[in-house]
Amino acid sequence: MASQLTLLEVWASPFSQRVKIALAEKGIDFEMKEENLLNKSPLLLNMNPVNKQIPVLIHNGKPICESLIIVQYIDELWNHKSPLLPSDPYKRAQARFWADYIDKKIYSIGRSLVFTKGETQETAKKELIECFKVLEAELGEKTYFGGETFGFVDITLIPFYGWFHVYETYGNLSMEEECPKIVTWAKRCMEKESVSKTLPDQYKVFDFITEMAKKFGAQ
Repeated sequence: MASQLTLLEVWASPFSQRVKIALAEKGIDFEMKEENLLNKSPLLLNMNPVNKQIPVLIHNGKPICESLIIVQYIDELWNHKSPLLPSDPYKRAQARFWADYIDKKIYSIGRSLVFTKGETQETAKKELIECFKVLEAELGEKTYFGGETFGFVDITLIPFYGWFHVYETYGNLSMEEECPKIVTWAKRCMEKESVSKTLPDQYKVFDFITEMAKKFGAQ
């Protein structure tokens, strides 16, 4: 019997995009249900009563929450193709470390860049560039973060490529000049169908973020 898969998501969310890329890499079909985070559906509140956030992957009626946990679940369950995490325990631990670093740093600092002004915004700009430079050092001369194979860390970070225009506009910076290796890596990832068909246009993301900033009084 085929699995019943439903993803509760928001199209602009980098966390939702991680799940969609992982499923695409595995060649798994699923249903998408768009959520309005200002008016959350009963299904979302029922499936994720603790955090009440997206994404939630509902597999045969059972919810899996938090994007990195969902991606690992996908990799473990559908292990017939495109392994996302290394088989070596040490390399797997390192991949999880860098995914955790991205999760804790990039999104929150990027939000601060958009939703603050003045000195706080300038600090966020510097911190964001510093974080990307740390990731550039980890990437080194490798094709992908795990080596020659697109994997877990790449899936964790690449959705934020959709935010680059946001960073550049609000931070008055050039990602190409500040972090050329990351930009080259991102463009390489975009050559993959699983990524290019998932990530929305950067200008569409910018309009969405700007509208959200206005709603929350940041603009």
